[in-house]
Amino acid sequence: MQKDVIIACDFPSAEACLEFLDLFKDRPSKPFVKIGMELFYAAGPDIVRQIKERGHKIFLDLKLHDIPNTVERAFRVLANLDVDMVNCHAGGGKVMMEAALRGLSQDQTGAEAKRPLLIAVTQLTSTDDKTLHEDLLIPEEMENVVKHYALNARDAGLDGVVCSPWEAAGVHQYAGEKFLTVTPGIRFESQAGKDDQKRIMTPAKAREAGSDFIVVGRPITRAENPVQAYEKCLADFFGE
Repeated sequence: MQKDVIIACDFPSAEACLEFLDLFKDRPSKPFVKIGMELFYAAGPDIVRQIKERGHKIFLDLKLHDIPNTVERAFRVLANLDVDMVNCHAGGGKVMMEAALRGLSQDQTGAEAKRPLLIAVTQLTSTDDKTLHEDLLIPEEMENVVKHYALNARDAGLDGVVCSPWEAAGVHQYAGEKFLTVTPGIRFESQAGKDDQKRIMTPAKAREAGSDFIVVGRPITRAENPVQAYEKCLADFFGE
C-alpha cells in the first residue's frame, strides 16, 4: 500500500461523519479515513460499510488489547468488514499479536480470508517520558520502548506499528524499511502545543522522518475549510 494521509474521522455520530465526508464528494480520489472508538461505538459496523460504499479506504482504529483468545475471536469478526487497516496494542505481547493475526486471517467460518494490514500501537502520542516513567512505571526511554515493541510486532508477523513521527526513523532502522510506520500527532506549524498531543510533528517533517502514513484529525476536521486543509496536508507530506 502506498504512503498516504489518513483523516481521523473522530465524530460522535454517523450523520456528523457522513456530512463531513460529503465535503469531499467531488474529489476523483476519496481520502483514506480512520474510524476510531468514538464513531464505531456510536454507529456500529454499519458506518464502516457506508463509508466503504462511498469509495474510501478505512483504517479501523479500535486498539484491541485483551487476552489472546478474545483478541483472536474479535479479529475474526472484524475480518468480515473489508477494511484496509486495523490495529491492536503491542503492549499485549507477542502471543496476543500472533493471535490477532491468526484471527484476522480467517473469517467466522474458519476459512482463510484476505486480510487488511495489521499494525500495533506502541505508545500513544499523548504519552511523554514523565507519563511513561511515573504513571506506567516503565524505566526505559521512549525511543527504546517503541523500538522494542516494534521488534515484537515484526516478530509476531504484523505489518507495522503506530508510533509518533519522532520514532519513525528508528523503527525503520531496526525493523526494516518495509515495516510500516503509521504516525498520528500531526499538526501544522501554527498548531503546536494547543491540545493533548505531546510528541507531534508537521506533515513535511513527518515525511522527512520516515512516516509511511500520517493520521490527521483536528487540523483537518476542525479547520474552517477542511478540504483545503486536507489538500495542504497532502502537499506538505508529499513535498509537492
